[in-house]
Amino acid sequence: MAEKAENERTNEDIWRKLLLTGDFRDKNFIRHFFKVLPGNPRCKVCYVPFEGSGGYVSRTLFKRFPSNLNPKLCNTCDDFARKYHGGVEIELSLLFADVRGSTTIAEHMSPMEFSKLINRFYVVATEVLVASDALIDKIIGDQAAGIFVPGFAGANHARRALESAQEIMKKTGHGRPQGPWIPLGVGVHTGVAFVGSLGSEKGTWDVTVLGDVANTAARLSSSAKVGEILISQPAFQAIKSPELDGLEQREVKLKGKSEDLVVNVLADYSRL
Repeated sequence: MAEKAENERTNEDIWRKLLLTGDFRDKNFIRHFFKVLPGNPRCKVCYVPFEGSGGYVSRTLFKRFPSNLNPKLCNTCDDFARKYHGGVEIELSLLFADVRGSTTIAEHMSPMEFSKLINRFYVVATEVLVASDALIDKIIGDQAAGIFVPGFAGANHARRALESAQEIMKKTGHGRPQGPWIPLGVGVHTGVAFVGSLGSEKGTWDVTVLGDVANTAARLSSSAKVGEILISQPAFQAIKSPELDGLEQREVKLKGKSEDLVVNVLADYSRL
C-alpha cells in the first residue's frame, strides 16, 4: 500500500514537471524537431509523424511508429503513459472546434465526399495545433480539441489558444465573402483540469484531459454559431489584452450547468 502511494506521488511529480516545464525523462523526446517533419497523422503528444517522408525518418532514425494498442500515440509515448500512469491537476487552456450542422452537411454529400471534407478539417486543425505547441486531445467525429499547457505553450497559454482558434477560422475560410468551406464554432476556456494517462494495466493507455473545464470548453464550441469563437471569462481575463476590448458579451446556457455562462464573442480573426 505504501509502495503504491509512493509510486503515485512519483508519477504525479513526473507529470507535473513535464506539463509545467516541458522537461521529459526520455532524452530522445525532441518534440520541436518532430513538429517540423512533414506527414500526418501524428502522435498526439510528441508530434512524431506516422506517414510520408517524416514518418520514414521517424521510423528509420528514431524507431518511432504508431503504438499497436493506441494508434493516436507513438510507441515511445505509449510506453511513457503506461509506465507513469496517473497525472496532475494544473491550470491550462483548451480549444474545442466543432463542425456546425455536420448532420445536415452529410445528408447532402456522398459518404466519400463527406469523409474528404472532414479529413481536410482534421489536417488544418492538426497543423495549427502542432504549430501552437498544443497537445492534440481529440481529432474525432466532427470535433478537434487542443490542450495548451504551460510547459509546451508557455505562460500565455490562453492567448495561444485564442490565436490558434483564429488561425483555424481563417484557414477554414471564415471571414471570406464566399463563406467557409466548412462551418465551425469554437470555444476557448481556461481553468484547472486533470491531465495524464488513464487506462488499465492490460488494456490501452491514453493521454487526456478531464474535469469540468474540459466539459465546459466542449460545450462552448457546440453553443457557438458558425464563425464564432466563444471565450470564457477565465480565458478572457487570462489573456488581458486591450485588443479584445469591446467584444460582445453573451449569456449562454450550457448543458449540465445550473447557471448561464457569460462569454465574449469573437468573430474578427485579426484581433491578436
